[in-house]
Amino acid sequence: MSSTDAVPEVHPATTTGLASSGNSVLSDEGASSDTDPLASAAAVKRTLHRYLQKHRAALLGKLDGLAERQARWPVTPTGTNVLGLVKHVAGVQAGYFGEVFGRPLPDAPAWLESEDGEDMYATLDETLDDVVAFHHRSAAHADATIEALDLDARGTVPWWPEEHREVTLHRILVHMAYETARHAGHADIVREMLDGLAGDGDGNLADKSPEEWVLWREQLVDIAERSGLRGLAM
Repeated sequence: MSSTDAVPEVHPATTTGLASSGNSVLSDEGASSDTDPLASAAAVKRTLHRYLQKHRAALLGKLDGLAERQARWPVTPTGTNVLGLVKHVAGVQAGYFGEVFGRPLPDAPAWLESEDGEDMYATLDETLDDVVAFHHRSAAHADATIEALDLDARGTVPWWPEEHREVTLHRILVHMAYETARHAGHADIVREMLDGLAGDGDGNLADKSPEEWVLWREQLVDIAERSGLRGLAM
């Protein structure tokens, strides 16, 4: 095993070398002066689409610089790993922007139909590059659906409870922006546990040196310990 492939202990936090998560795609958010309801609907769709793209970029960015073993390494008791999160979101967006609107992804992999969690990890037959390529392919298919349909376009989610299956593109855009952001957050924490890389380069994480982060964490540990002692004294 090479030194670059080893999974290290938790490292001091660092924000250096981070790529932007995609805030630039939101740069003209709210700039539209349209008063036509149809134009306003188009503006809403653009905004939701941009947020989805931003969160996709943040999620994919968490793979930057990771070797195959690191990308797959499960850091939680339930096996959460960065590459599995990317694969999962790729599969989910393929379904929600594909089958739901009668636009199934061509040549979809068999694991999309699996119910045993196969979408949460990369198998030995799949490489990191394979998973990323599939994510890009499913994202392109999703983007084509978003571009082609109006916000009020109707779809059906066959895996949802029957009373909730009828949806619109608007609802699915909100759902997938939420889903992708949630898993991007998971990936952020998993990556920090792997090698200390934190944040996504958009300026929302304080700019501290590794030494300053150590002191910051020690301060929080002290507060937690003292609050626990205070509780015992009551």
